[in-house]
Amino acid sequence: MNDPAASPLEGPVSTSTPVSPQRRGSLGSIGLVLSAGISVQFGGALAASLMPRAGALGVVTLRLVAAALVLLVVCRPRLRGHGRADWGTVIVFGLTMAGMNGLFYQAIDRIPLGPAVALEVLGPLALSVLASRRALNAVWAVLALAGVVLLGGGGFGGLDVVGVLYALGAGAMWAAYIVFSARTGRRFPQADGLALAMVVAAVVILPMGIVESGAKLTDPTTVALGSAVGVLSSVLPYTLELIALRRLPASTFAVLMSLEPAIAATAGFLILDQALATSQALAIALIIAASMGAVRTQTGRRRRSARSARTARSAEGAERAKTGEAENATDAAPAPARTG
Repeated sequence: MNDPAASPLEGPVSTSTPVSPQRRGSLGSIGLVLSAGISVQFGGALAASLMPRAGALGVVTLRLVAAALVLLVVCRPRLRGHGRADWGTVIVFGLTMAGMNGLFYQAIDRIPLGPAVALEVLGPLALSVLASRRALNAVWAVLALAGVVLLGGGGFGGLDVVGVLYALGAGAMWAAYIVFSARTGRRFPQADGLALAMVVAAVVILPMGIVESGAKLTDPTTVALGSAVGVLSSVLPYTLELIALRRLPASTFAVLMSLEPAIAATAGFLILDQALATSQALAIALIIAASMGAVRTQTGRRRRSARSARTARSAEGAERAKTGEAENATDAAPAPARTG
């Protein structure tokens, strides 16, 4: 960004203008978001490898309990001063978090990580398309649908149908998570609402994990690995994203989040040896393109609305200034010279 105080008379501007601190900050924030995505998906791959030891719900339990404990220690949320509506919002937020994690881990216990994340991201994509109400979003919806059909081989013959349904359910919970995350953020300072919602999610999922896994949850190795999943999949990415969003536009953040199916496919290949067929890789690419297109469409609409509002305000201000100058000119006009 050029220095606004620089004068055009100071000579030609060098073509090798140094990168501004704001530009470097944006690039650093993008790196934080990508690091968060890598952390989440590699944490998911570690969770998938841990499932034979503790079961899907057992892994979810270890993840949410570990994340809740860490966030409680770090955030130390206040329990007083909140109304009934505040607690209702944070409880629903915690329930959606428990549902999103529980359904997703059931999905990756049955289908590869890359396709599972690609199906899950359809929830936020549908939310974006419905919220925007633009005709162009129908194109992104068709593109995403083509990706889903291709991913299922025309009828999900290559994927476990139950796993597919779990992934779609996780996507619906992800869309609800986005809505109630925003509402919780407006009602609770800093990350207090997130910490309290994580406790709700852990309390809800704990009985299910005990029923499914029982004594396996007390094994030291399983607890250690489950805690690592909690740090990789919850604590670390939430922290990185919180820092990044202070300097990064939400639209850029959403586009970067659209890349998660590709990151998940890479993590599944490197850790779980889950190779994708050409059709599955193409399907994931279509879903990523649809998600990024929907985000860019919605962002463009907001920018045009903001630009129109600024233009209207500028025109109104110019008109007021012109009127004020005319009035000042009338008031300050010199008296006629005396002739006699």
